[in-house]
Amino acid sequence: MYTDVHSLIVTVCTMPMENADQQVLKQLTEWVSEGQASWLCTVVKTWGSSPRPVGSLLCCNSLGHLAGSLSGGCIEEDLLEKLQAGSMARDTPEVLVYGVTQAETEKLGLPCGGQLQVVVEPFPDKKHLPVLEKLVSRIEARQCIERTIDIATGDMTVENKQRFQHLKFNGEFSNTTIAGEKSMSQTYGPRYQLLLIGCGQVSQYLAEMAKALDYHVIVCDPRENLMEQWPVEGIQLITGMPDDAVKAHANDPFSAIIALTHDPRIDDMGLMEALTTDAYFIGAMGSKKTSENRRQRLQQLDLTDVQIDRLHAPVGLPIGSKTPAEIAIAILAQLTALRSEKGKAVKADYRKLPA
Repeated sequence: MYTDVHSLIVTVCTMPMENADQQVLKQLTEWVSEGQASWLCTVVKTWGSSPRPVGSLLCCNSLGHLAGSLSGGCIEEDLLEKLQAGSMARDTPEVLVYGVTQAETEKLGLPCGGQLQVVVEPFPDKKHLPVLEKLVSRIEARQCIERTIDIATGDMTVENKQRFQHLKFNGEFSNTTIAGEKSMSQTYGPRYQLLLIGCGQVSQYLAEMAKALDYHVIVCDPRENLMEQWPVEGIQLITGMPDDAVKAHANDPFSAIIALTHDPRIDDMGLMEALTTDAYFIGAMGSKKTSENRRQRLQQLDLTDVQIDRLHAPVGLPIGSKTPAEIAIAILAQLTALRSEKGKAVKADYRKLPA
């Protein structure tokens, strides 16, 4: 029975999985607070095939410890060797260019034609510790913050932001040097989050695939006997009522909430709360007939037509999916499309397509 445990929430794996930026900045903050000389490295431009995208972070310290990744290969080793030798970025930031020559590309294991520009910032003391602490605090609160660096001086400022913005880098590339005034602005923000109501087979496939797309995945289901059989590792599990889970964990513009149990006593309770949140996507699995019946029930729960119209049901792009794995692919395809600017522009068209 789960109708009598509305006030009970038992959370398993309660620590949310940190995204890559959060891990790097948190580690850097710890080193700086301990007085350990450290550096923060950021990919600011790429050409051709590049192993890591613009904005990727790596931090390292004078002891040779690393967190994050710029290439997954020899760039990290070469960079750390330079930093430990004191041959660069001792007091102010510098810009390194990797992969300019074919010989360097082969030496560093870069993909064919690949080049990277990397901003390397030194943190020799605790001068910028308050800024680092503010960055980490803001990200942990699932909010965005932008940091701007004057690369010539190392001076930095931070500004709270409402949404994520792509990295901006000013600096003219010329052979192996960067000329002119140089600055970098980067927005750090929360990882996209996917709250799944129900722990069935579709949820299992969806959770596994969403992990690969760097979502933080939460699964909520009040049925303890089923939750005990959950097979996917690295997922935050909540055994409790879904409306409580939505309210506590998914009320922000970086969260998507999807009901997958086929049990209206569970799904409707979560959706009733979800449709009043700031979540960027709310969906529910089921046929067209099931979805219409669900909408009629929601109308009886003091929800407005505008709120109910936010519901994507049947959830997922209409790709003819039948199996649990195919349904999971359809759902993630829809989420991916709606996270892009193009997808947002055609959001309403999905509801016109046949299920």
